[in-house]
Amino acid sequence: MAALALAPSHLASAAAPAGAPLKAKRTERFTVDESATTYESVTTYNNFYEFGPSKDDPSRLAHRLKPRPWTILVDGHVARPKRYDIDELMKLAPLEERVYRLRCVEGWSMVIPWIGYPLASLIKRVQPTSNARFVEFTTLLDPDQFPGQRTGVFSFSSLDWPYVEGLRMDEALHPLTLLTFGLYGQVLPNQNGAPVRVVVPWKYGFKSAKSIVRIRFVGDQPKTTWEKAAPREYGFYSNVNPGVDHPRWSQASERRIGEFRRRKTLMFNGYADQVASLYTGMDLRKYL
Repeated sequence: MAALALAPSHLASAAAPAGAPLKAKRTERFTVDESATTYESVTTYNNFYEFGPSKDDPSRLAHRLKPRPWTILVDGHVARPKRYDIDELMKLAPLEERVYRLRCVEGWSMVIPWIGYPLASLIKRVQPTSNARFVEFTTLLDPDQFPGQRTGVFSFSSLDWPYVEGLRMDEALHPLTLLTFGLYGQVLPNQNGAPVRVVVPWKYGFKSAKSIVRIRFVGDQPKTTWEKAAPREYGFYSNVNPGVDHPRWSQASERRIGEFRRRKTLMFNGYADQVASLYTGMDLRKYL
């Protein structure tokens, strides 16, 4: 599959330096009353297989990623398709700080203060047509910047690059779904998905696509990267569910990074009151 290229440098603004502050107002309605995981842990313990399979590969190799210039193509079944410069995209709606739980499918978790705005703000701007039933997200394909995409020692060969994820339209429009540009009061570090990612807090972390270059509105359910790699282990929905184990381990409990004892996993990662109605009548064991 061909790479999705970035815009020429004359179309984009100057680089945002690593660690640049990003101001946002805390939105208490969408903030959990839990201690945040340390910045050090959030930025050094990551799954980002584009950099490599080890947890420290993203922080070691993140300097390879150049988050400016950067554009995001928004297209598909929309009335107003457009290629956005990253800085233009950041200004489409007021930025908010929201403290969300993050639950990895591997059984560990964090609490992170993200900065962004509801993905719904962008969706409404581009005006999806009645044919748009799903939203597909594609990560940058560039082995020079992402050594994990290479064939060889750094690669994660079971994955089909570029990384693709997707949401049903009502999930994408849900107010919890955040188009994310920062964390801990600054622009996203490269290892955390710079310059833009989505955060979907009631789903396992791999559903939150990083370093996005394309958002496409489609009629058919996207075939996502992990679903293609291991469909028995990683379904399209991938909602946090303590009653549905991964084939190789239990999901009933989790290890919060920075804590000694394991804690019980919460249905929908603790967001059941907000999102359970999205799945009324669905067999959540079948649609895992």
